[in-house]
Parts: sequence; C-alpha cells; structure tokens
Amino acid sequence: MINMNIYKSFKHSVAHFLYDHFLPYMINRRWKATYGHKIDWNNPKDINEKMQWLVCFGDTSLWPLCADKYRVREFLKQKGLEHLTVKLYGVWNNANDIDYDALPQKFILKCNHDSGTCVVIDKSKPFSKDETNRQLNESLKIKFGYINGETYYNKIKPCIIAEEFLEDRECDFSSSLVDYKMWCFDGKPYCTWACHNRDKYCTYVNIYDMDWNVHPEYSVFTDHYRDGGGKVPKPKTFEQMKEAASILSKGFPEVRVDFYEVNGKLYFGELTFMTLFGQIDFYTQDFLNELGNQCKLPNK
Repeated sequence: MINMNIYKSFKHSVAHFLYDHFLPYMINRRWKATYGHKIDWNNPKDINEKMQWLVCFGDTSLWPLCADKYRVREFLKQKGLEHLTVKLYGVWNNANDIDYDALPQKFILKCNHDSGTCVVIDKSKPFSKDETNRQLNESLKIKFGYINGETYYNKIKPCIIAEEFLEDRECDFSSSLVDYKMWCFDGKPYCTWACHNRDKYCTYVNIYDMDWNVHPEYSVFTDHYRDGGGKVPKPKTFEQMKEAASILSKGFPEVRVDFYEVNGKLYFGELTFMTLFGQIDFYTQDFLNELGNQCKLPNK
C-alpha cells in the first residue's frame, strides 16, 4: 500500500522540478486546463497571454526584488521615490522574535514573499500573539511561486515586516483605503483600476482612463468584483501618481503599479507583474486585447 504522504511529497517534488526547469510546459498545461487550448508563444495577443510570455521568456531579473514587499524599498530608493514608502517598524525572520510591546497601538504585519498574508493588529482589541505568530511562521514556509507558476516569488528571501496602519480621515465614500492600481507599459501609465469598499467578501471596482473618465464597459462584474458606479473621484495626487508610475515602470514591458492616497498624501503600494497570475477574468476580452496591444514584447 502506498503511503499517501510520501506520494504527495513525491508529486509535489516532480511539479516543483518541472516549474523550475520547464516553466513554459507547466504554464501551457494550466492554460489548456482553463481555456481549452495552448498559448501560441510565437503570437501572444491579449495581456494574459503576454504576461505568461514575459514570465517564461522575458527578462525577470528584477522581478524578485520588485515583488518583494520589503526589499522593493531598495528599488524605490534607487528611483528617488523612497519618500512614498509606508513607515516600516521592523523586520523579522521568525514571528516569535516580534516584540509586540515595542510596536504602536495599531499596525500591520505581513509576509514579504506572497500575496494575502496580512494581519492588522489593534492592541485595544483582544488578539492571540501565539496564533498570530503561528500563522505567520506557517506562511513563511510556503513556496508561493509554485502555486500559480509565478516562480520569481521563490527567489524572494521570506521575512515578516511591520508597517504603519494607514487610515484616511478625508475619505467619505469608501469604508476602506482606495487601492489605485495603475496599468503601465514601459514607463507609460495607461489606465487605473480603482478598488474601494474592500472587505474579505467583495470589492467595488472600475477602470478609469488617464483623464479619469470611468469605463464600466471594460469590466466583467461578479459577486466579488462589483460595479463601483464610478464613485471614486480623481485623486488629489493623480499627477504625482502618474509621474511615480512612469518612473517605476520604465524598462518593464508591463507592470501594475499600486498606490494609496491617505489624507492627501501619496503612498506606494506594490509592483505586480502578473495580475491574477496572468488569468484575469474580471475584464472583457476586448479590454484584455486592448491592454495586450499596449504591451510590446522584447525578443526572447
């Protein structure tokens, strides 16, 4: 009788080997399972296909640095934009080393090497240090790059960071910070995907062009991604946002640069090279094609 734990371990080891050495093959396997056909590597068209091409054949040497939620600060410093980073309180390789007493009343803990590991700590409310530490340490062990084929994440040295908790006292239309996700192509901001009223169940979204005209026709709205109704006003720091996005995206055929505007001040969020791991389903096919047309691929 086969030991199932040994079998699963062997299966994962084989998959990891294939992702490390035969990434286009593994990407095409996932793609065919989702869309029913393989990617034409010689003629990728929409933005999803081009993101897959770039992770397989493009220059991804800077992606681990830029996708690292801690070390991306080095990249911003190189670009003269260090002033846009959120205040950093501490960095740890093990959650058990976190001195909670030395941290502010309210702050955020997150892992630098994955997506979604983010814990808001408010000392005025009950919370378990042991459980928080356990969750964070478990997240540190995850090889995030193998989950969806974004293997550049595996080159990030995992750690835990504590950052300032941002609260916007001037915003009266959203229960959460507005996330301004700006699609950019080699230094040229093209449009902004604005997300507001975010919680774990849904978020309200719209695409805005560079004149801040709303385009609901570009989106496929779902129970999770709901129609924002064009309620997000043009941010006060929009010109500064565009300038920073242009600087940070220069040299990348495609990247999403995310920002927050808090009490009239601009903050950098993150750089994302493969939105929804290159299988976006919340935009129409016409808009996916339009974004693909903006992305000019280099030679292999």
